[in-house]
Amino acid sequence: MRVTVSPDQIRAAFEAVKDDPSFDESRGLWERGRPPVEMLQAMCLRPEILQAFAGFGHSVYPGGILERRVKELVIITASRTNDCQFCTNSHCDLVDIADIVDEPLVVIDHPEDLVARERIAIAYTRAAMHDSNSIPATLARELHEHFTDPELVELSFLIGYINMLNLFNNLLQVRYNGEYSLLRPVAG
Repeated sequence: MRVTVSPDQIRAAFEAVKDDPSFDESRGLWERGRPPVEMLQAMCLRPEILQAFAGFGHSVYPGGILERRVKELVIITASRTNDCQFCTNSHCDLVDIADIVDEPLVVIDHPEDLVARERIAIAYTRAAMHDSNSIPATLARELHEHFTDPELVELSFLIGYINMLNLFNNLLQVRYNGEYSLLRPVAG
């Protein structure tokens, strides 16, 4: 089910969050005369949701205490598992543009070569999505060995948060059309 958002609704809702760093990529699109990505357009129909989304951004993504690479691997793992076209493809573009992860879909399929924190974060994402009531004891031990308690809180929240966003996007048939690729630096 798709929703329709007018340019005036986008402009009004986006004005309230124009200085928020959570929307830097979308601001870059806006400055090029393009609307924000479809997920943010949909949220513009309920500006309170757009503002709440920004608040989570400060504490989890792109803000927070976990390194961005771990967050991106978690986001891409969950999004691919949930078949969320928007989140999978947009985050693959974002990690490419920021030079964070080469070939992220290959990396999450073969995490054995990753550093422990990254490998464990991917395993935790998969375990939580399989059965959040039954995280294997060995994985729980590894999590406590490699992450502080505040990091575990953020990691757990991020897993739940991205799953919620995946469902939101899938339910509304939100699509990613390569918009962030417009933000790539032009080779000179």
